[in-house]
Amino acid sequence: MQPQPAYLLHKRPYRETSALVELITLEHGRVRAVAQGVQRGGSKARGRLQPFTPLHVTWVGDAELKRLRLMESNGASALLAGEGLLCGLYANELLTRTLPPLLPVREVFAFYGALFEALPIPAERAPALRRLELAVLDALDAQPVFRDIDERELDQQQRYVYRVGDRRFAVAGPGQPGIDGRTLRLLAQGEWAQPGLAGVAKSLTRAALSPLLGSTPLRSRELMVQLAARRRSY
Repeated sequence: MQPQPAYLLHKRPYRETSALVELITLEHGRVRAVAQGVQRGGSKARGRLQPFTPLHVTWVGDAELKRLRLMESNGASALLAGEGLLCGLYANELLTRTLPPLLPVREVFAFYGALFEALPIPAERAPALRRLELAVLDALDAQPVFRDIDERELDQQQRYVYRVGDRRFAVAGPGQPGIDGRTLRLLAQGEWAQPGLAGVAKSLTRAALSPLLGSTPLRSRELMVQLAARRRSY
């Protein structure tokens, strides 16, 4: 096979000197593989196989679990720290938890690669993460549909709540804060990065992703909460 552009999403030890790895690749989506010998002291591949580093890889095997053959660096690692690092870990966890193996997701790969220019800049983190989340939802046919549950156009004068199971919106009842129809119209037009819509966009993508992620909490979110608590205590 031709070398595939890839990034490491997750790695854990396997047997004495190998590792089980999860990769996101350009043409084959999420790939699970054994990286033989990378835990051995002095292994050149060990230094290359790091998160947030562009790679070129090849593998062999007909089963879902592949065996890596080639692992080469394809550029410098992204230098992430603090909140930017936690956002990168969230992106890795998101793709590992939601993408089925070997589903081609070129747009997801492109938005994931674009993250590393955005994450060091605080103002650009949220829009970049929303673009990645929306690409994941679109690839899995789970994106919000900006219609009401009866397939009618959303009324700008109404307030709505998102029905996760229907992927559509219902008119908010008494005591429900809801989201106003005008805001939802803007999101439907792709205005997810507008600063005034950041909170709504985050809550909506989180709700849409919840069935894909399941009930197990994301470790990266827990770390983000802990970081925020430490900052408040200073």
